Amino acid sequence: MRIGIIGGGFMGEAFLRGILRAHVAVPADMAIAEMMPARRLQLAEHGVRVTDDVESATIGADVVLLAVKPQDIAHVAGALQGAMPRDAVLISIAAGVKLDDIRRYSAHRAVVRVMPNLPAAIGEGAAVFCASAEVTDAQRRLVDAVLGAVATAVIEVHDDDEVDLATAVHGSGPAYVYLFIESMIDAAVRLGMKRPDAQKLVLATVAGSARYEIESEQHPAALRNAVTSPGGTTAAGLAELEAAGFRTAIDSAIEAAYERARELGE
Repeated sequence: MRIGIIGGGFMGEAFLRGILRAHVAVPADMAIAEMMPARRLQLAEHGVRVTDDVESATIGADVVLLAVKPQDIAHVAGALQGAMPRDAVLISIAAGVKLDDIRRYSAHRAVVRVMPNLPAAIGEGAAVFCASAEVTDAQRRLVDAVLGAVATAVIEVHDDDEVDLATAVHGSGPAYVYLFIESMIDAAVRLGMKRPDAQKLVLATVAGSARYEIESEQHPAALRNAVTSPGGTTAAGLAELEAAGFRTAIDSAIEAAYERARELGE
């Protein structure tokens, strides 16, 4: 597979690393376009061809990945008009930019809109995608391979609104989790635990809890009940969370993020 990546920022490099790590493509079959000279030097360390010319990065590509900021997507995608191979599939990870807008800016038909998330940087991300009708089965397999290189959960949806909803859940979700982690650590420190110890315990607890649910395939309520003894410490802590409106706060956060994602796409 020949892949061209446009944009060598955090997510562009995350995809580059994941693709190489998963052996989806070899360095000789990859090119990345980046405008900042210092970043080009860093990206060249991966052994791929690095250029400041977006058209050059797409030569012979089966997949072109647009990893630029949403405010730059119109200009960059416009520069690709007529430059990409006609049978290439164009993937955009620009948050809030609708599928039809990407097609219009690029004048390309086979387009996929993707929302990845931060853990893609270590190959443990989640990704939601929406494909145009012109994307063929063969191109879908290429898309699956690229997304599978950075995500352990890849979900296809059928319109922009579903991508916006997913953005509020898995796209913004890491920030909710980090706030929860930060709060647990700070509470432990306030009560007398050393911060390094608190951080180790909390991180292991969060990571282990998620891994156990994945492997056990049990409903989260069943696992929560398994930890909660009647009248015990966990029951006391959960009662405080419920009294503070923990569930409502999470619900409101996701709804607010969803509405904001829809506004950004207007």
